[in-house]
Amino acid sequence: MDLFNSALGRNITFVRPAYFIISGFFGIPNIKYYYVFLFFVYIVSVVGNTVVMAVIFLDYNLRTPKYIAVFNLAFVDLLGNSALVPKVLDIFLFDHNYIPYNDCLTFLFFCYTCLSMQALNLVALAYDRLIAIIFPLHYQVKMTHRFMLSLITSLWVFIITFVLIAVGLLTRLSFCKSVVVNSYFCDHGQIYRLACNDYTLNSHFSTVLIFVILWLPMVFILLSYSYIGYALSKVASVKERVKAFKTCTAHVSLVAIYFIPILVTFTMSSNIHPNARIINLSLTSIFPPMLNPIIYVLQTQEIKVSLKKTLRIRTQSKIMVKNVIIK
Repeated sequence: MDLFNSALGRNITFVRPAYFIISGFFGIPNIKYYYVFLFFVYIVSVVGNTVVMAVIFLDYNLRTPKYIAVFNLAFVDLLGNSALVPKVLDIFLFDHNYIPYNDCLTFLFFCYTCLSMQALNLVALAYDRLIAIIFPLHYQVKMTHRFMLSLITSLWVFIITFVLIAVGLLTRLSFCKSVVVNSYFCDHGQIYRLACNDYTLNSHFSTVLIFVILWLPMVFILLSYSYIGYALSKVASVKERVKAFKTCTAHVSLVAIYFIPILVTFTMSSNIHPNARIINLSLTSIFPPMLNPIIYVLQTQEIKVSLKKTLRIRTQSKIMVKNVIIK
């Protein structure tokens, strides 16, 4: 124990709390209406992402590198909201705000992994659009199924490793003061700031984590679209420019929905009430997974055609079954 205390850097007793208390939404007026809204968002998210995954899986024409990334995004959105929203409702709606230590770290791991993977998946889709527009004649060679699967797998391995390191660093902290986490979930930053021993390493790693899952993807996407815009400006026909840009509208919408609320919230965080900040941050976590499938269904012609085709086949099948039964 003495050796461990010296490793902590202070002569204190190591304390691992039995539980953390999540206090985020408590004390906000009329917050139960927000819980109803969260439940509605979750149901729409589950239905929408399940539909997108089913359509891509069932339609052989959609089994392209681009839609492998879209399928993965729908899966991440479904997994992320399923990890976050039901637990948040359980914590605040049923007053189960005492979360055991290990459960809290597990909750943190799944939330951060899914939120981070959403951003990295947008990078994969941006790269797909970049190759499709800049190198249209070589797209089939450069963007293969194997390449996209390898890219998606690498991103999963990378972000899981990164988040595991963040969680592992939390286990070296001693919590001998407060165990109240002022957030709507087991937030990494809020937890390590509760420690009573040195959390400098956690703070530095948190900065790296934000850079990797927020700023780096955003910069890559902005640079890729700047390059796409420059390439399209060289195209003589306005009709060709519009046609090429239409293939990017769904992805641009996803990028805007994901990054703009986060940037606005962090930029204005010092000027807004803590309760408003918590609600804004929760909306940035749960809203994109709900809107992503809606955007892809409405703005992507291939998915709309496939969905109509699937619904038409199911309707015809039901009519045939009824006719057989009547006969």
